[in-house]
Amino acid sequence: MPLSSVPTLTWAQVGDWLLGAPLRIILTIALALVARWLLHRLIGRVVDSATSRHAERASELPGTGQKLAQSMGVAQERYLQRTRTMGSLLRSLVTVVVATLAGLTVMAVLEIPLAPLLASAGVGGVALGFGAQSLVKDFLSGIFMIVEDQYGVGDVIDTGEAVGTVEDVSLRITQLRDANGVIWYVRNGEIVRIGNRSQGWSTAIVDVPVPYDEDIERAMGIIREVIDDLRGSAPWDEKLLESGTVGVESMSGGVVTIRVLTRTVAQEHFSVQRELRERIKVAFDREGVRSPAVLPGVPPYGGPA
Repeated sequence: MPLSSVPTLTWAQVGDWLLGAPLRIILTIALALVARWLLHRLIGRVVDSATSRHAERASELPGTGQKLAQSMGVAQERYLQRTRTMGSLLRSLVTVVVATLAGLTVMAVLEIPLAPLLASAGVGGVALGFGAQSLVKDFLSGIFMIVEDQYGVGDVIDTGEAVGTVEDVSLRITQLRDANGVIWYVRNGEIVRIGNRSQGWSTAIVDVPVPYDEDIERAMGIIREVIDDLRGSAPWDEKLLESGTVGVESMSGGVVTIRVLTRTVAQEHFSVQRELRERIKVAFDREGVRSPAVLPGVPPYGGPA
């Protein structure tokens, strides 16, 4: 073959070939990977910064404030779990968005017509949306539940249909076990209201009856001493958040009812109430405080009418 018939390439043609579709596809994929890595790193830094700031704020609280912070559902472990969950969701969302944009860009480089594809995807998305709207509702409710920290594993909640301890939480289903041991699977989208009995604090109420002619100030002083002793002994010092109030609640039938009202760590009020009743009874017997007499025709205190 004569040399004159051999095709010659100019630098311009070589440059056009290098800047063709293969290189642009490689650059698109490389940029997508770099963008994904940078965004994931940014999300990781934000999560780490948020958790470290929360730990610093919690450590600066006084002793009672730390117990209140724990009872209000902002304990470090719970906050870490919720923050990391949100970080995982954001990373998954970033991956999907970057991959979608990179795929569309590659298709455009390959000169694949996107208009029919996008139109078909739009019609399919509408059909899928109508068919799976309950599923989408469950997922959106799950996301908002996690963002707002409405409840978590180990909390005792009231969903309206069932009351129990949360054993597992996902974006679609909340699993809880009631007092009878029955496991309930509740779709997040079907939960209209939530009553969380484990967040915040609980109220311990103890009513103590004494005779009408008893020295009320002396009786209330003994009760206050019992509360102070309880707050200073383990493990009740971690459960009882304050000394509370002691006062006369009612007077009837020759009986004066003294009410003790105090705050406890969430779900610990039952045990605190039982311990207070026992200690008050022992203290009253030691100090000679009498119990109300049962009058003829009048039921005993706390008995059936």
